Amino acid sequence: MAILENIRKRTTVLILIIGLALFAFVISGIFTSNGFSGGKVGSSVGEINGQEIPIDMFRKKIERASRNSGPNASSMQLVNSIWNQIERSTLLDQQIASLGIDIEQDQIIEVIKNSPGLAQNPQFVDENGLFDERKFRDFILELKLNAPTQYEDWLQDEEAIIESAKQQVYFNLIRSGMGATLKEGELDYKLANDKADIRYVRVPYTSIPDSTIVITKSEIEAYIKKNEKKYTQETSRDIQFVYFEEAPSAEDLEATKTSITKLLDDTQEYFADRDTTITVRGFRNTTDVEAFLDRNSDTKYDTIFKALGQLPSAFADSLMQLKVGDVFGPYRDGDVFKISRMMAKKPNGSVKASHILITYEGAERANPEVTRTKEQAETKAKEVLASAVKDDAVFAQLARDNSDGPSAPRGGDLGYFEEGIMTPKFNDFAFGNPVGYIGLVETEFGYHIVKVDDKRDLVQLATLTRDIEPSDETINTLFTDATKFEMAAVDSKKSLNEIAKENDYVVRPVNKLMAMDENLPGLGAQRRIVQWAFAEDTELGDIKRFDVNNGYAVVQLTATYKKGLMDVEDASVTVLPILRKKKKAEKIKAANTGKSLADMASSNNTNVSTATALTVKTPTIPGAGREPLVVGTAFSMNTGDTSKLIEGESGVFMFEVTNKEEAPVLDNYVTYANALQAANAASVANSIINALKEKAEIEDNRSIFY
Repeated sequence: MAILENIRKRTTVLILIIGLALFAFVISGIFTSNGFSGGKVGSSVGEINGQEIPIDMFRKKIERASRNSGPNASSMQLVNSIWNQIERSTLLDQQIASLGIDIEQDQIIEVIKNSPGLAQNPQFVDENGLFDERKFRDFILELKLNAPTQYEDWLQDEEAIIESAKQQVYFNLIRSGMGATLKEGELDYKLANDKADIRYVRVPYTSIPDSTIVITKSEIEAYIKKNEKKYTQETSRDIQFVYFEEAPSAEDLEATKTSITKLLDDTQEYFADRDTTITVRGFRNTTDVEAFLDRNSDTKYDTIFKALGQLPSAFADSLMQLKVGDVFGPYRDGDVFKISRMMAKKPNGSVKASHILITYEGAERANPEVTRTKEQAETKAKEVLASAVKDDAVFAQLARDNSDGPSAPRGGDLGYFEEGIMTPKFNDFAFGNPVGYIGLVETEFGYHIVKVDDKRDLVQLATLTRDIEPSDETINTLFTDATKFEMAAVDSKKSLNEIAKENDYVVRPVNKLMAMDENLPGLGAQRRIVQWAFAEDTELGDIKRFDVNNGYAVVQLTATYKKGLMDVEDASVTVLPILRKKKKAEKIKAANTGKSLADMASSNNTNVSTATALTVKTPTIPGAGREPLVVGTAFSMNTGDTSKLIEGESGVFMFEVTNKEEAPVLDNYVTYANALQAANAASVANSIINALKEKAEIEDNRSIFY
């Protein structure tokens, strides 16, 4: 990695690559006739509609992504990301190939010519400032000769970008057929603006206790079969674990606190070779704080002045009140013990200010579009100042409306700054006037109407720190405890939960773990545990101890789920509430058939409620929530009509339509039609990919390799 980094830094050609538009990547194959080939080599990481995904090609993409990814990207994140890209591109390529869509060389060259990142790059333009295709070709060849590794990366990108161009053509063809008529626009307008008022009675499903409703296994099974698509599951696992965290013990805390406390005061040290005793200055009295912290602290001396809000919140007030030379501590801040010594104070050392800049032609950094003279700028600045000092003035709005400075969108807010940050005259004004003062100051940038918003004290602290870490004894004890627990769990006839309870350990479940998952709640990235859970030789109930981040986890496999239709036990969690609601609705309807609104309200100990200005597009009833069936039914009825009993989302409804109001007729509905078309077009890509995945035969073998 270091060698690659040096190549990137030292090769002019490669530096240029970073700044180029992605379209540059499509050129190498055109000019060299040597594009990336993902032929069948070695094993297959997967298969999509019969098309194999070679593991060699997959690994090359992973290696490339690893070099270009940030430091926080895990290997499994890269694997999953590359798989998703390949899955998407393969499905689309299969469709594109069947339609005969292709991209010609002249189309790609035209795209490059119109790309500002290339067309305006000095390396690729001729003496007239026009894009020179010959120079660009030379660039490609130079890259191939001087940087073979990066050239291979380029070849991967080349194929991806050509595919992307084809996909864009494919999506555009589909979008072109997704228009919206004026009649559809009119309907969308009416759905959002036609209104209805109702009087209604709602008997909530919660009025019937769940315990009174009996749902049989056969009913759940019948519902699952009727809704197969909804209750089809992927292969997954359930596990549970006990986490033995490598954390400091109470003894470790006390030992760390004692060790840092000993450094606070002076000590006497005897030197036998010289038969003399000298005084070793402690943190409280040392005259060379920086050297003392270098020798004794886990963090170095930080000389930066800080405000109240930048100090540890629990101790900030106490630290700010220290006098110069005073010490505070030891105190615990997270996983660190600290002792702080006040080195210096700056009263009002930081100022928060806002300004309105009125610049003029010729002023430093003035926008070229500014044409006013210096005299005109001064006149305008005085006018704005007069407005700013009025009692009802909103300074932020005046800044947005008048300021020529980059802080205008923020209402002129410059935030907090210390002495010497701003230009001298501005600095002197801000630090020399009280909070709330508004005045005018001239600098090389123009005229500033300045408001002093706030001032805060700054302090310089020297802080002696000691990290709180588990001792070797604590770590050894933890290993022993985890091992004993594992052995007891494996050998005992008791369940893992029972043994954990006896030892006051917490058992944490993880349900529906997928084969390509990596992160476990409470443990972080633990790919080894996931692989173990899915291994062929791991049986239900098996227990194993794993070394994990900062400790150990004793893990048990508690359930396995095969791909296909859920069984009754697995699906009951979601099916039971649905079937209960259905049976409750039947009970409520049977008890209220033939009743009027008033009778229904009386017999169910509720009231007749009203709801006004209901619309189909936002079918929410105040006090009842989202009820699309109820609202939709209301719009199908006439004013004065009373509905039948309707099974809503939250209960059974009966209602009377008291008023219906049609939205005003518009001259045309092109705005609504265009909005519909834009919304439809925006969802094209995701909708197509989801549809293709649903119908595709995909074999995913990633878990075998990663």
